[in-house]
Amino acid sequence: QRVCALSLSHRAFPRPPRASPRSRAMSTPPAAAAGAGTVVSPAWLADAMRDQERRVRVLDCSWYLPAMARNGIEEHAARRIPGARYFDVDAISDPTSSLPHMLPSASQFAAACDALDVRNDDQVVVYDGAGLFSAARAWWMFKAFGHDAVAVLDGGMPAWLEANLPLDETAVDDATVRAAAAAAAAVASEDGRRAGCFKARLDKSLVRSKQDVLTRCVESAGNSATERLVDARPEPRWRGAAPEPRKGVRSGRVPGSACVPFFSLLDESKRVKSGSEIEKTFAAAGVDLRDTSTCLVASCGTGVTACVLALGAALAVPELRPKGLPVYDGSWTEWGAEDSGCPVETD
Repeated sequence: QRVCALSLSHRAFPRPPRASPRSRAMSTPPAAAAGAGTVVSPAWLADAMRDQERRVRVLDCSWYLPAMARNGIEEHAARRIPGARYFDVDAISDPTSSLPHMLPSASQFAAACDALDVRNDDQVVVYDGAGLFSAARAWWMFKAFGHDAVAVLDGGMPAWLEANLPLDETAVDDATVRAAAAAAAAVASEDGRRAGCFKARLDKSLVRSKQDVLTRCVESAGNSATERLVDARPEPRWRGAAPEPRKGVRSGRVPGSACVPFFSLLDESKRVKSGSEIEKTFAAAGVDLRDTSTCLVASCGTGVTACVLALGAALAVPELRPKGLPVYDGSWTEWGAEDSGCPVETD
């Protein structure tokens, strides 16, 4: 049996009582042994956390935009799903980039997983406090680093509360909450040298750079587009009719891109819509998820809500896109920058 030395002790997961009948049933059976799908319900998670035969690791991935006036670190410290640890999608990132929350190196990601006591054979379930927002970014990060056994809690913390499931309201100190981010940062400062349990390898097919988008997604003289970018930002920003929230970033879109606002894949309770509804939403924007002849690339403002599109694709057509969509990590903050040199299209 593998033993990994962690900097912090990890409590055994508390075993919550059975979920309230009000919990929304998912297509996945409640037995943890059956395995998780792309999205799981609070009832599924409550049952899976009792399963003696399988390790389930629950990660709170709450992160918010400044305009949302919320703090994921403070919320996690105050209350969380029992046994959950905090995965900071903003801080577990590339410290050398001037762009927000860019993908970390494989060694940084692995160090964060070790600090969270996540193993390669664990089932990971991620959630956030908004319903579905930043948890999708964590889901995509795990996929990108080769960990396929990851699912999103449908409806996040609001759905857990609605189901009357238990909470852990024991105060957690700041160092514990920030442990994974600190471990990733330490590895970055040591040039990637680490000895740990979790093994991560980047799947480059799930990530796109600015140059990739420029050469693969944009038609130009002497260049034929082979991929299509799908933008998760609100349509007014995509059309260039509304200003960008970040200074120094132009309004508009990547030429030839489609617009599928991330919130169009969610219902009023911030749960993901059914696969068929998601497929129809993409189709309404001129995007056929079943057409694999042209690769689709998800983008947004900073690479967070693009991951909702990636998740939606995996949920809608799992047989064709089991890992969702590749994500343009720099997204519009990089492309739309006044000094980026990238072409911008507006209406």
